[in-house]
Amino acid sequence: MKQDKLIVVIVGFGGMGHYHSTLIEKDQNLKVKGIFDTKQDRLDYGTSLGYEAYPDYSAVLNDPEVDIVLIATPNDVHKELAIAALKARKHVICEKPVTLSSQDFIEIDAVAKENAKVFMTHQNRRWDEDFLIVKEMVDQQTIGDVFQLESRVHGANGIPGDWRHELAHGGGMLLDWGVHLLDQMLYMVDSKVTSVSAQLSFILGNEVDDGFISTLQFENGVTAIVEVGTTNYIPLPRWYVKGTKGTALIEDWSLKGKIVKRNEAVEKVEPKPIQAGVGLTKTMAPPSEEATIIAELPEAQKNPQSFYENFAAVVAGTAEPIVKNSEVLRNLRLIEAIFEAAHTNQVVTDFDQYSKTK
Repeated sequence: MKQDKLIVVIVGFGGMGHYHSTLIEKDQNLKVKGIFDTKQDRLDYGTSLGYEAYPDYSAVLNDPEVDIVLIATPNDVHKELAIAALKARKHVICEKPVTLSSQDFIEIDAVAKENAKVFMTHQNRRWDEDFLIVKEMVDQQTIGDVFQLESRVHGANGIPGDWRHELAHGGGMLLDWGVHLLDQMLYMVDSKVTSVSAQLSFILGNEVDDGFISTLQFENGVTAIVEVGTTNYIPLPRWYVKGTKGTALIEDWSLKGKIVKRNEAVEKVEPKPIQAGVGLTKTMAPPSEEATIIAELPEAQKNPQSFYENFAAVVAGTAEPIVKNSEVLRNLRLIEAIFEAAHTNQVVTDFDQYSKTK
């Protein structure tokens, strides 16, 4: 019998599929009924948790109780699975990266509109507390006008040991982690991207990138440096943010960090020269203690709804999506520009069709 909760089937019950199931179990609006996977051991694991195992994808789409298909498969099959589900009159949640090209996403979005169904991409890093703290500082001008943002994720474990090594499946770290960091940056900086430069890393010998670094220039004067590395035994800070009145640093997801601001109550003091190697410098001398204020990071202004709460509210027609399809499309176009900039060793411009959507 149909329940009050929206019924979900998870397609692809690997690590992310199982992670979704644990989060949905805590949600008041959604309920996981079953799973589908092409691997028998994952089906067996799902049934051991009490979920129904569907014999094939058609069985999922033909089940009238199913409201939502949640796609957590390798990236290259997202498009065909999503379109089939939407045509079967199911709402769809899709893992990131939603597709391997912006054109594929445009086609999915058209089918969703034709069938009046909700299609949302699981850009869950918009809920990360470190990101929300930085966004709060940008929005509230905590350190003055922010003019440079540096966002990095560093590890030393290489690419995860599965299909993410393979080009055909949409592997590589730009699509795996870059899609998150770039989404955060575009969501936070309210301006058009005017140019992109980038380098991809292939240090580990895979056919896909094991990391990248990209510099984005925004029309409002903000510069963003976005980097992912998988061979970094000493990681750089998760966030380094420069403003006209101070600098902020967040070391990692434990939220260790600080703000150092100019003490506006103290007149500027001429720095004294310091010994720097074999020379002297005043330019790089640290400011005097009285000239700066060390402050704690602000509290993050959290999103009023979780991803799943927001999705259910969008289905009910009572809320706008926090992750809008126009924003997802813009992010895909930025990723394409980064690939182009890296492969051609050229700065890419005139690709961002940005219009204010927030």
